[in-house]
Amino acid sequence: KSEPEVPNSIYLVSYPKIVFMYPTLIAAIVAAIITGMNGNEPNATNYLVSLIFLGLFCANLVVLSFDFPRTTSLTFFFIGVAAFMGLWLLSTTNPDLLPWLGNLVGKLKPFCNAMFYAIFATALVLIYLFVVVSVQFDYWEVRPNELLHHHGVLSDLERFSAPNLRIDKEINDLFEYLLLRAGRLILHPSNERRAIVLENVFFINKKEQQITKMLGALQVQVRTDSNEN
Repeated sequence: KSEPEVPNSIYLVSYPKIVFMYPTLIAAIVAAIITGMNGNEPNATNYLVSLIFLGLFCANLVVLSFDFPRTTSLTFFFIGVAAFMGLWLLSTTNPDLLPWLGNLVGKLKPFCNAMFYAIFATALVLIYLFVVVSVQFDYWEVRPNELLHHHGVLSDLERFSAPNLRIDKEINDLFEYLLLRAGRLILHPSNERRAIVLENVFFINKKEQQITKMLGALQVQVRTDSNEN
């Protein structure tokens, strides 16, 4: 099989952590639809929808606040969530088994109307639109012979040498990797003392493979040209 062609340029974009809130955005849209269909009034179904939304929202905030670099930490997190949900369902179906917990769960009746969810989702969508616009004025481009930094409204440009470019890939949070295959990419240009750190690069494995293939093809070409000379 023929190997895939090396791309002429690879674009790298560092995104803010707000992009990992998209599960909450989806939950808000679904909750708005369900609550609106249920009459937009306090009832058992809408209470359950509100509890699920708040639980997912809190879990999403945990993802933004803490790093889960190892599988063990991820396992403990899921065990904690499963234990909480199990106790909650057990107290709901058998209130006499754990009366104090059943009374506590019975008092949890949050309610948000469809307008609340719609406004929440609209605010997140607007933030995402601003993020999409802002990254158009700050991104990196890797070419076979140079590394370019595009930034500013007037498209200011910085150039770095790429033939001896060294790259490091770090996946510090398994949740962020599962959500958007995101991670940290560290670039070490040969003529720069400081490293260039790009946080939250989407599909980081694919980007790293493309850059490695591009730089590898360049090295082979340089060695071939030198041998011919």
